Formats: sequence, C-alpha cells, structure tokens
Amino acid sequence: MNLLLLDELDFITPDRVRLSGRRLQHMLEIQQISEGDSLKVGRIGGLMGRGQVLTLSDSHADLAVELDQPAPAKLPLTLLLAMPRPKMFRRIMQHCATLGVPRIVLLNSYRVEKSFWQTPFLEPAALRENLLLGLEQARDTVLPDVIIEKRFKPFVEDRLPDLITNTQALVAHPGDFPPCPRAVTSPVTLAIGPEGGWIPYEVDKLMEAGFSPVQLGPRILRVETAVTALIGRLF
Repeated sequence: MNLLLLDELDFITPDRVRLSGRRLQHMLEIQQISEGDSLKVGRIGGLMGRGQVLTLSDSHADLAVELDQPAPAKLPLTLLLAMPRPKMFRRIMQHCATLGVPRIVLLNSYRVEKSFWQTPFLEPAALRENLLLGLEQARDTVLPDVIIEKRFKPFVEDRLPDLITNTQALVAHPGDFPPCPRAVTSPVTLAIGPEGGWIPYEVDKLMEAGFSPVQLGPRILRVETAVTALIGRLF
C-alpha cells in the first residue's frame, strides 16, 4: 500500500479520519506505524497529501490529514477489453488502475464464455475493491470508469464510432499487421481480445468502425500480459 486511500465515510471532521479493517491491519502489521508517524494519504476522487497518526489501537486509528496535491494524470486511453477469465479479471483490473487507464469497456466476444459474466468480481463492491488496490499501488486517487457491454455487434455498430471520435483506434491482433506504435501522445482507443483472440468477423467489424489492426510480434500472449505490454509500448 503506497497510498492510504480515504473514503468519505472515514472523515469524522474535515481534516481528521478514523480507520479500521484492512487498512488498519496493513498499518499495524506491514507498515508497523506508530503514533506520531506520518504517511501518504489520498481522498478517493480527490487530492493527496500527508496523514499523521494521532491515536492507534487494535480497533481503529485516528489521523490528522492535510490534502494539497493533485492525483497523477491519467493516460489518454480508452481500453476496450473482451471480458477476461475470472481468475485473470481481478489482476487485470488492478493493473489497469495502476497504469492510469481512465476508462475500461468490458465487451462480449465469441470466445468469451457466458459464465465469465457471472463472476462475483463484476459486482460493484468487488470491482471497486480491486480498482482501489491498483490505485493504492500507483499513488492515485481517481477510479477508472468501467462500462459493461454484453452485446458485441450493437455496441460496435451503434456506440463505438462516437466513442473513438478524435482518437487513434487500434485493435491488437496477431497476424501480418503493422507493429503497435510507440510513445504516442494523442488519445488512443485500444481493443484487446480474449484468450484465443478476436475471431475474423470481430476484427472485420472493428475495422469497419474505424480501427486499425496492430500486433506485438509472433508470440501469443495471455490477456494480462498483452494489456500491460501494449499500454507500456503505447505510452
């Protein structure tokens, strides 16, 4: 935990918070914080700064906080991601939050099993928890927007053209395509498929919507590897 994130309900006065649960245990067991120590804190959706421990016990900790620093800038990126396998989903969401992705669209695909959409990790509380873990790692306070689209064709035909307006739209797919560009500065919409990749029909529909196919070379990557590799290469 590189940043202690504070929720609205933590504030007992405008400049004082009371913490318990996971964050308190992390302070006691991992950081080994004592009364009088200070640590980096941030208000979810707001500013970052310092917190000084006023009182500390096994049940709660009271901190005086001073918030005066903005969160780091997000990447100019919309990530269009075929719904991953549940065992990868949590890690991918954490990675995306850590890397500074501001908007994630979870999309259906032919190779996405219907059961993937039933994962409890898509529940709002579980999704928020994993995004917060990513923000804690990166020292960021602003949660990404997550949009769920379970119908591929209507989304690609009706909504996607507006979504990619004024962005460089790229679909990652193995094949005889140009390499993924490096160190771009303009906004990007990046589409990454499921395990096994997009089917040809889906690539064609994305290209009809305005996407250009790109590749990372001959190796076939897992989705969680492809996400970090592509974002790192682009930005």
